Amino acid sequence: MTMGSSLCAGRYRSILVSFSPILLIVILVMFLPPEGKEGAQWVQFIGRFHPLIVHFPIALILLVPVLEVVGRFERFSYLRLSSGFVLGLATMAATVAAFLGWCLAHTGGYSGQLVTQHMWGGVTLTAVCWLCWILRGWIAEPNAEKYYAAGLTVGVLLVSWTGYRGGQISQGEEHLTEYMPSPLRHAIGLPDYKPLAQATADSFYAVRVQAIFTERCVTCHGPKKQKSGLRLDSYGWLMRGGKHGAVLKEGNARGSDLFRRITLSPDQDDFMPKGKKQPVPPDQLKLIELWIGAGASGALPQDAIKNLPAGGSVAAAPIQVSFPEIDRVAVAKAREKIAAAIAQLQDKFPNILDYESRGSANLVLNASLLGLRFGDSDVQAFSAVAEHITVADFSRTSITDRAAPAIAAMKHLRVLRLAQTKITDRTIKALNACNQLQSLNVYGTGVTAAALPLLEKLPKLEHFYAGQTAITPGISVPQDLTGKLVL
Repeated sequence: MTMGSSLCAGRYRSILVSFSPILLIVILVMFLPPEGKEGAQWVQFIGRFHPLIVHFPIALILLVPVLEVVGRFERFSYLRLSSGFVLGLATMAATVAAFLGWCLAHTGGYSGQLVTQHMWGGVTLTAVCWLCWILRGWIAEPNAEKYYAAGLTVGVLLVSWTGYRGGQISQGEEHLTEYMPSPLRHAIGLPDYKPLAQATADSFYAVRVQAIFTERCVTCHGPKKQKSGLRLDSYGWLMRGGKHGAVLKEGNARGSDLFRRITLSPDQDDFMPKGKKQPVPPDQLKLIELWIGAGASGALPQDAIKNLPAGGSVAAAPIQVSFPEIDRVAVAKAREKIAAAIAQLQDKFPNILDYESRGSANLVLNASLLGLRFGDSDVQAFSAVAEHITVADFSRTSITDRAAPAIAAMKHLRVLRLAQTKITDRTIKALNACNQLQSLNVYGTGVTAAALPLLEKLPKLEHFYAGQTAITPGISVPQDLTGKLVL
């Protein structure tokens, strides 16, 4: 073997060794992606250091091109000598930050497209850093400097994009646009900013209701963590709702998604609060129900609700809440009939199909976890279990109106989310058979006002979320949809 071939072989071996950490991280995120579940205790512990570490590589990665560009001037040529060291340090720090980010994603409550995008952005950025580090060592080779410069440019863009996605996870999806001046908002097609509503200090909400949310809900729906984009640490955030729209329907507690979830049987998947947290006590449930029923106002006086239990204290007269009996034999028989079909679907589409609860044969389909990889033909694959699907989320998938017949076959749907897909009024027209539908989300789709009369034929529809569509405020709304349209 010649000296040149030995050097070449050694160089490629060093590349493989250099890339081994990033390959390990890629394997982790591919085979153990975040699914909103909690990992081992040590994983949760070290994952908490991700926010502490992540800003270090960000600063270093942005510093490298500055050193390289300024160092080209003779007066500052010495700066280029340090850029290699800074890049190496940035690469190591980015690798550690990516691993800690994977650990943090397994502390529970982290899943969905936003987390996936941030995760893969971080992994790709780390790989680009390693590539740039290797290219810098080959700077004397033909074209190496050109590829190195391109790699640094991609790295800066990835830092910006991945950091922005991380900010959306920690601060909310509108953290950059929330306080944007009106002229700039109009220029990029955003509606005017609406400040958060405020509750008066001596209101029924502030004195009686907020304490319940603070005790029971803020851990997962507060400033530090907002599962489903929902915050319950103030009246304004509560009324703004989450990523699927409003959670309260003023004057109608039973029609409010928040109240529905906290009054479900604890064995149902939609039940809140999740995990090991204690259910909201019956007396507090009654208090929330009365407040929503009275209009859910932040200015409602403490004495405005007259039908409180004797003595004005809810705790003085607990309300009995009963849950329906579950016929487990019937459920087992129903599950047995579709077991084979479900097994095949779960094998083909892991993690997106499951039973609604342990005491039900109804199914929940969450195709949004697959994003654009899920299309029209994939919806057809669920035809064997279509009538058992009661909740379906196709948000941000690549489905179009071609999937409408397959969706319409899900005749027992209660909740259907089609946000940010390519569906139009044709899909809405096909939903006439879904007479159990209670909530429909078409945010950011091609649906127009022509679809509104079609929705009148859905007898149980309570919420229609149509923000960022051709349906705009001030449009004429059919009488049966009054109070149901959310923009």
